[in-house]
Amino acid sequence: MVLSQIETEKLAKIDHFMRDTLASDQSGHDSSHIDRVLALAKKILINEPQADEFIVLAAATLHDTYDDKLFKDPAAAKNKLAEFLQSISVDSQSMFEIIDNMSWSAQVFGHRRTLDINGQIVQDADRLEAIGAIAIIRTFKYGFAHDQIDYDPAIKPRDLTSKSEYRNEKQPILNHFYEKLFKIKDSLNTETAKKLAVKRDKFMHDFVAEYLAEYQLKA
Repeated sequence: MVLSQIETEKLAKIDHFMRDTLASDQSGHDSSHIDRVLALAKKILINEPQADEFIVLAAATLHDTYDDKLFKDPAAAKNKLAEFLQSISVDSQSMFEIIDNMSWSAQVFGHRRTLDINGQIVQDADRLEAIGAIAIIRTFKYGFAHDQIDYDPAIKPRDLTSKSEYRNEKQPILNHFYEKLFKIKDSLNTETAKKLAVKRDKFMHDFVAEYLAEYQLKA
């Protein structure tokens, strides 16, 4: 699918909105994160010709613009996005259908809703960005921004049962790899994403193994 001139212009406006909205982020969810998600979405799109490229790229660009991890008032941020999308004649419902149902917490702890191929691509791109080398940096950056320590052998990874438990209890950063990141590879939708995930997943496992070896003075 080739984007029309009108769609290209709308994507440029959407990109500008995203950069303004996330300009002050210090948690690893800034515009560079979005740029990498977009690059991954484009890789997946090559092998998914039935997908709507505009919807995928727009949703990928906007997926963190009202995330409750990032905004004190996510409802107000969502309303701001809805007003913006209306101003450029983009259907906000198609964007919200993807964004509201693509997150890990929505899928694991919420009322799971099946995403169409457009949503699956955005979800896969965002999850791929959550694993691998840069993802390790982002994980520690987010943890340190929330006053988490890197590791405590006395605090074991949890079997999470709720979003509030997942979000609100301070845990060592390394536990996040066991509680979520090591599970991502097996949660992906598209064959392209599954292939891309193998190397990234291995890198994380190798990193954690080396960290623990050094911590335990076995390096």
